[in-house]
Order: sequence, then C-alpha cells, then structure tokens
Amino acid sequence: MSVSPEKFGDVSRRTLLRRAAAAGLLAVPAAGLLSACAGSEPSKSDGGGAAKSKDNPFGVKDGSAVKVVVFNGGLGDQWAKEDKVIFNAKHPNITVNMSSTQKIKTEEQPKMATQPSDLVMNSGADMMDRSTLINEGAIEPLDDLLTAPAWDSEGTVADSLLPGTVADGTQNGKFYVVNVAYTVWGNWYNAALFKKEGWTAPTTWDEFFALAPKIKAKGMAPYVHDAVHGYYPRWALFASIWKAVGKQAVVDIDNLKDGAWKADGIVAALEPWEKLVKDKLLLPGKLDHTQSQQAFLDGKAAFIQVGTWLKNEMAATIPPGFEMTISDYWSKSGDKAAKDVFASSGEGFVVPSKAPNKEAAKEFLRAILSKAGSAKFAELTKSLASTKGSGDNVQDTALASANSLMKNGSSDLISVKFPDFYADLDKESQNLSEELMAGRLTAQQFVDKMQAAADKVAKDSSIKKQTRTA
Repeated sequence: MSVSPEKFGDVSRRTLLRRAAAAGLLAVPAAGLLSACAGSEPSKSDGGGAAKSKDNPFGVKDGSAVKVVVFNGGLGDQWAKEDKVIFNAKHPNITVNMSSTQKIKTEEQPKMATQPSDLVMNSGADMMDRSTLINEGAIEPLDDLLTAPAWDSEGTVADSLLPGTVADGTQNGKFYVVNVAYTVWGNWYNAALFKKEGWTAPTTWDEFFALAPKIKAKGMAPYVHDAVHGYYPRWALFASIWKAVGKQAVVDIDNLKDGAWKADGIVAALEPWEKLVKDKLLLPGKLDHTQSQQAFLDGKAAFIQVGTWLKNEMAATIPPGFEMTISDYWSKSGDKAAKDVFASSGEGFVVPSKAPNKEAAKEFLRAILSKAGSAKFAELTKSLASTKGSGDNVQDTALASANSLMKNGSSDLISVKFPDFYADLDKESQNLSEELMAGRLTAQQFVDKMQAAADKVAKDSSIKKQTRTA
C-alpha cells in the first residue's frame, strides 16, 4: 500500500495514506446526489436536552445512542475503538454504535438527505466532496465545538489543537471539518547510521554539501526522491521558496500577483536543488515513491524527503535497528522564515446536518481530541494527532523527531494554495518540478516558466480567480 498527498491545501491523513486505492486529493463531486439536502432544514436532534455542564457541554441525553463511522485505511481503526472506551468512561449510559469501512461515499452519501450517521470520518479514495457537502448544507458547522471545554485539559477545544487545524477545517468563515491527524514533511535520515559514522545531520544547505562527499565515500547517494510523481519534489521546492522569501511572497504567488515569481530570493532558494542535481548527489534512476523509499531503507541513499506517513507505509520492510528520523528542510543563510515548518492536519470528521444525535457526535469529537485519545492515536498509528502533545510519551524515533520538529518550529506553517485553486497551474508546477530535479531546467528557467504559466491563468477570464488572505 502506498500513501501520499498530491495537493498542498486541505492535506489529510487520508491523502497521505490514500494510495490504498488511488492518487488524487479530490473525490468525484457529489452534486446531484445531495440535492435533497440543499435548502432543507437540519433535522431536530433527539440526543440533546440534558443539563449542560463542563463535562457535558452539549447536553447529551443519557439513554441515547450515537452512530460513528470510521474510515479503516492506513491508520486502521483501533485508535477509534480506544476513543469509544474513553467516551463511555465519562458517558456510560450513551450507546456508541461504531462501524468501520473504506466505502465512505458509497455507503454514507445516499443517507445524507434522509437519516445519516451522526459522525462520519470522510476520508479515503471513496470520500464525499467537502465543498459540495458544505455548499448544499449537508454538514453541520462545528464552531461551538471549538469553544467547548477541552475533554481533559485546561482551556477550550480550540486551545488544545495544533496550529493550522482550525484553518484546515474552515470554509466560508465557518468550521466544518475536524481533522484528527497531523502530518509533517521534511528530510529523513537513519539516525543509527549517522551515529555509527560520526555524522551530524545537517540543518543548512552548506552543511549538507559539506557532508555529501563523506556519504558518497561510503558508497551511498546523498539523496533520493520520487522522480515519477511531480508533486513529491514540489513539496521540497516550495518549502525552500517559503523559507527563503517568507509567507507574503508565497501568498502573492497563490494570488497570481503580477510578477510574483520574480520576487528577490526565489531563484536563489531553488539553486541548491539545481546544484544537488548538477553535482550528481541524487541516486540514479527514475524511481517512484515506494521504490525511492525502499532505496532509502536499503541504505542506498542517506536522505529522502517525504511526510510522516513514511514509517507506516514502509513498516513491513524497515530493517532492524533503522532509526527513522525526520529533520526540517534545509535553509540558507539569510532566509526570512527558516524556522517555519511544513505541516498540516487531515483525516476529517463531519457531522451531517440531518444527524439524529448531533450533540453526542460533538461530544464524541471532544473525546477523540482529548489528551488521552490523541496519545492513543499516536501510540497506535506512529503518527501525530492534531491535539497538542500527542506524541510526547511515545517511544518511537520517527514520531519523536516529528514532534520535536513541530515544537521547535515557528507559529507559521508552510502552505501553498495555488495547486488547489487552479488545476492547470497545479499540473504545470508538477511537470516543471520533475524537469528541475531531472537536470533539464535551471532554477532560473523553472522560475521563468512558472511565471509564464501563472500569467496565462491570470489573463484567462474564463477561470474563476481565488484569493488567499492568510
């Protein structure tokens, strides 16, 4: 099974673990199938009405039942079963009917206009289209969940979440999607090998280029990457751009601002990647995602850049003693945002507007986002949850290094939106990323071609323009 996201925005653990079925972030639009929802009144819930308190902020009624549907993909579903135990410890008289499936859209979408499940993990290759659900009024805004008390910590639910989680679940100014997983991207290496060789993991490009000859002397390539799917190298290229020129320059790129690609520092940000290729520091061969990851595990290359799905995806072939460790993308002297980390939340739950027990659904979400629940999630999946501190007590080098990277990063997270805004520009950026990493383009040529592609979209009046504000 393979697992990685194609897009930048709205990145979910489903997209990170989705190749169990197919590549591509967006599911087939659900327009028409949800037409009965449009303009209809949300159903009245039969699960509320009890006295509200800190331990029962939504007034969930004893004796009621809540139906929870979990996507059973790369993360499995045991973590959700642990959440059920946590929930029932506080609410023993509420029945949780939990089921697992990989057919979310097939099984759940037909029920959205009649009597849907109360809480649905909208994930996997067969997921419902988020924008359609929102635009047709098929799912409930959950802003009251954010302001509710956290399950087992001080402050509100919103206070307990990692940066970006609320923004990732917000659309049209309202919070609709509760993402429970958190993915971090960066450069991976085998800490055991580095200890053995006496190497220090680089934090800058200069340190990497100084270390590269020592790596080559051991018969290894310094770096390997997916040379088949253009969105893989694109993550790294755009992380370098953001770190070099800062957030506003990337916002300008997303907004198709005239000349945005010509901003000072963008070419320089990409020149280390050009040098890496020119100096023959890449493992030869047109390897795809799993082939490149296996080459890394086999000791054929010292570094690979992907997200924190790596350990889960390659669990069956990780050699004994291999200490999989992630470090941040390397920076250059003078970078404006060197401490910003590329990370995002995903694996989203939604509450259907016609759910019979919306109160219990929200209460179950509080349990999922609890310290206890998120710790179990991290322990069982070796992935960070979207709740702060989920990986603090998990003894796993991959998870611990991702946790450390997030804690040491700044409050701004690297994100690029134009691939989600404009399909043609998305594809062109993938193609050009492949060309740069194949040595067929220089950094300057890459930037010139990206500017030309952006100009073409900007001048096309038939394309609806999107605006990024943050």
